Amino acid sequence: MSLRPRGTAAVALAVAAALSLSACGGGGGEDGDAAKSEAGGGKKAAVATGGKDFADAAKKTAAYGTDAGASEFPRTVTHAMGKTEIKAAPERVVVLDVGEFDNVVSLGLKPVGYAPSEGDAAIPSYLEKGAGAPKSVGTINSLNLEAIAGLQPDLILGSQLRAADKYDELSKIAPTVFSIRPGFTWKENYLLNAQALDRTKQAESALAAYEDKAKKLGDDIGADKPTVSMVRYMPDRLRLYAKASFIGTILEDVGLPRPKNQQINDLAAEISPERIDEADADWIFTGVYGDPKATQRDTARSNPLWKNLKAVKEGRAKDVSDETWYLGLGVTSAGLVLDDLRADLVK
Repeated sequence: MSLRPRGTAAVALAVAAALSLSACGGGGGEDGDAAKSEAGGGKKAAVATGGKDFADAAKKTAAYGTDAGASEFPRTVTHAMGKTEIKAAPERVVVLDVGEFDNVVSLGLKPVGYAPSEGDAAIPSYLEKGAGAPKSVGTINSLNLEAIAGLQPDLILGSQLRAADKYDELSKIAPTVFSIRPGFTWKENYLLNAQALDRTKQAESALAAYEDKAKKLGDDIGADKPTVSMVRYMPDRLRLYAKASFIGTILEDVGLPRPKNQQINDLAAEISPERIDEADADWIFTGVYGDPKATQRDTARSNPLWKNLKAVKEGRAKDVSDETWYLGLGVTSAGLVLDDLRADLVK
């Protein structure tokens, strides 16, 4: 991707003002299915999965940012919900999703508050070393606005997909900058967050290092690259992750081909355990969101169609960390995914 500075294309600010501590956002990782019926839900649903708004999210995010130079404050940042003035270099940052958490820590800052995924209040293990001791501010689906205000942040980072209906209240607490959505837009989101934090050069350097690492991995795998299938078991669905996903962008950067049913410009294709043979590929990597017993993983794996897949028989069906491969959504987790791929695909 291009690492050129962003422009300041204006986006209209249109958010309903209604204080609410109820659930918002979506499921684990990149989707936002639960948001469609709430205030602001139309904005979130439009960029969740599929459609023009979804497809254009990366391009639009790349146009956001600031014209301010390094160390220049106040600065005005254009983002998914409008324009935000940041008066001084942020020191007390609250992050509303794991992607922003990854971004902030990778840029050398310790957030004061964070919103974890549902059912998991722990700091992502791969970020623990640099994360400090941030306080929980609810979850990505149910933000606690009082807890956020109590931390006295000077910047809040999140996304339209997760919290469009909370933007007005959040922006009254502190300057708030929103990307459009998490997921396949992770590189653009990283640069947007970096511009708000006045750490653009660091972000550009980290992305360049990631891209060099991905290219080197592709070169070391060789010209005859295996097909890779991405399977994720969730409590209410079974997905084959496609091109327009966090993991999809990483596989594309490495140059790894995908099965035809995953070569779609969408987040994922959904299947049932009875169709698990549609996960067929030279290598199959599987993640589980939450408790495996709450998913259909065991049902799918007991199916003879799964057991008879060549990759399964030959030991090329591997479980991977859901925390980094699906939930991480940032440059640090992307680098760890490359390490995992190297361990399996480079002999």
